[in-house]
Amino acid sequence: MSRPHWRLILNGKATGNEDVREAVATLRERGVQLEVRVTWESGDAERYVAEAIAHGVDTIIAAGGDGTLSEVAETLAHREEPADALPSLGLLPLGTANDFATAAEIPDEPLAALELIRHAPARPVDLLRIDADGKVWWCANVASGGFGTEVTVETDEGLKKVLGGLAYLVTGVSRLGRIDPIQARVRAPGFEWAGGFIALGVGNGRQAGGGQVLCPEALIDDGLLDVTVIPELSGEVASTFAALVKGGKRGALEQVAERVQAPWVEIEAELPLTLNLDGEPVQARHFRIDCVPGRVNLHVALDSPLLSRG
Repeated sequence: MSRPHWRLILNGKATGNEDVREAVATLRERGVQLEVRVTWESGDAERYVAEAIAHGVDTIIAAGGDGTLSEVAETLAHREEPADALPSLGLLPLGTANDFATAAEIPDEPLAALELIRHAPARPVDLLRIDADGKVWWCANVASGGFGTEVTVETDEGLKKVLGGLAYLVTGVSRLGRIDPIQARVRAPGFEWAGGFIALGVGNGRQAGGGQVLCPEALIDDGLLDVTVIPELSGEVASTFAALVKGGKRGALEQVAERVQAPWVEIEAELPLTLNLDGEPVQARHFRIDCVPGRVNLHVALDSPLLSRG
């Protein structure tokens, strides 16, 4: 049996992490040929992935946060080779939020994360392909809009227990009006919505923004996007939310949010709107987002909540 050959692409901000150094040393002692490359500027991940493929690397590990995962996944996704002809992808969570890793239940301890990659088989998973006014982007976790650093208010603990991360978003916007609703039209097969929204999530993964669960049923291997629109909380919507909030998270979310699962979605606005693609803001008037099934092979535990059970 040949010796595993890995290439770890490390976000430059994490170069001083001693736990990573110790984990890398341990994996080398356990028989893995593991080399490290550090990103410093734009284009480094692209170059390192191409180099890894040329060197016959088996597995490329994105060591960083959601943005690093998406950047490495994107460099694999836009190559001509099919997923099975490319190195598999692993994730070593080192970011501040690690939303994808948290939802997928990937360990945040470096050695445990690397051991998961060593023992868990790589499975084909989907990616989001985003066309923003003619320019193409890729996203591994969630494309989100309508919330962010502007929402800085504290959410009451009782509401957090009912709604989880969504409570921070809903409470901040509804109580203080810190974010003006964004007027847009959202269209997908069998679904059409138009109006003002305060939050929008198009998920391959389930959460964004440091724990805000916008797409609670999303799976990374079902070939579908999970789209959630939270309308502006005024009039009937606000009354419905207030009446349901004591009934539990699912009841409030299902009846206040507009949700659909679909292979693609289009978002249009008269004024430019910003979507956050795993930490990278992209502004456009028109977005077309497609789910590209099985575009990369990812190491994730077989019992991960993000995998289908079919």
